[in-house]
Amino acid sequence: MNHRARSALVTLAVALVLAAVFLAYLSPHLVVDLANRVWSCF
Repeated sequence: MNHRARSALVTLAVALVLAAVFLAYLSPHLVVDLANRVWSCF
C-alpha cells in the first residue's frame, strides 16, 4: 500500500470516528448516561 492510499484510509477512518461521536451527542439521553457513569467513578 502506498503512502497516498494509507493517508486516505487514515483520513477516512478519522472522519468516520468524528461523525460517529457527533451523532452520539445528538442524543441527550446518551450524554446524560455517560456523564452519570463518569461521575459515579468519583
